[in-house]
Amino acid sequence: MIRTWKITKNQHEEIDFSERSSLDSITKQLPEGYYSTFRTYDGCTRVLGLTSHLKRLPDIDASSLRRHLNQLLEPYRPGEARVRVMQTKQGGFYISIEPLKLLPRYVYEKGVRVETTEIQRKSPRVKSTAFIGQSETARSHLIQSNLFEALLTKNNKILEGITSNFFYITDRILCTAQSDILLGVTRSNVIRVARKQGLEVRYNPLELTQLSAVEESFITSSSRGIVPVIQIDDVVVGEGHPGEITRMLMTAYDDYVLKSAEKI
Repeated sequence: MIRTWKITKNQHEEIDFSERSSLDSITKQLPEGYYSTFRTYDGCTRVLGLTSHLKRLPDIDASSLRRHLNQLLEPYRPGEARVRVMQTKQGGFYISIEPLKLLPRYVYEKGVRVETTEIQRKSPRVKSTAFIGQSETARSHLIQSNLFEALLTKNNKILEGITSNFFYITDRILCTAQSDILLGVTRSNVIRVARKQGLEVRYNPLELTQLSAVEESFITSSSRGIVPVIQIDDVVVGEGHPGEITRMLMTAYDDYVLKSAEKI
């Protein structure tokens, strides 16, 4: 069950929403604003990139929000949780928490199918709650089509996913878009991990006409980590299963998380 609290400097008050089937359903019931979503580690005591997540809220008192978050996560321990922090444009702050539900192992072992869409963020660098409603039709289509994610395109180039960042590999070079995207926290960490593993990283969006040349691809997000992509639209990626470099990065990223997640 998802629980939500309105946050002030010194207290938090639980809010009972009429619809709370998902974090998105709750977010859509709040006034427009900004948000960030992440998962916990080590029994709800650490978060990877928490400082960066909180910076997405423009007027946040980070130390105060950390105190509230630590208290609100207590009932979820020793398990893990998925958290969304939100700030409305009027200055209201909210925290929603649900027990973490990990993706089935086969998703990482087999990979996922995705599709492209022409939906675009109005302000790509800002994680605005308005985009949740804007992309609702595309999200519903994914469920109906048994697809995992939709990739946003512009000028026939793949930029990012609705809820993720997008990477692809050609000639053993890791590539991802840099402009017109939300600079995801997990994306930054994956780039850091890749370079530590000796991979060259280039900031090039993928041309749709070059899909058939892609050897491997994957998407990233804070709650899901690295998820291999084995098909984009009707084009099979590589040999149709997670590739060598993707699997190496998944292992290296998991190790990095254990060493680098911040104390709340």
